[in-house]
Amino acid sequence: TIIEAKKMGGAVLYGTTTIFVIAIVASLLFSLLLRFTELTESSITLFVTIISFLSLFVGGFMSGGKGKTKGWVLGGSTGLIYTLVIFLFQYLGYDSLFSMEQLIYHGCYILTAMMGGILGVNMSGGKREN
Repeated sequence: TIIEAKKMGGAVLYGTTTIFVIAIVASLLFSLLLRFTELTESSITLFVTIISFLSLFVGGFMSGGKGKTKGWVLGGSTGLIYTLVIFLFQYLGYDSLFSMEQLIYHGCYILTAMMGGILGVNMSGGKREN
């Protein structure tokens, strides 16, 4: 129904917004660390990757918790929208497509957001569907 679609759309938007807020805060933190310490970009690569996966998991979790049903769909949609925004930014801004490594990362991001969505529905006491 239309009401259910609005609820799911709102949940996905909420999750996607959460991902980008976490990404912006983490980017600011990492840029300050790089600027004012002796750290190099290569030394924080692992931490950036971990924060990326955590933000996708949290975004999926938030969308699943907000939607309260079909967590894998909500989380997957959240991850897919994130990937689409990053792809468009890279394609339109830098005129380059995803590399094979980026495709693998973004596939894993979507799966991570799906897992977050499933857990978000279960932790929020969402409806059980048979």
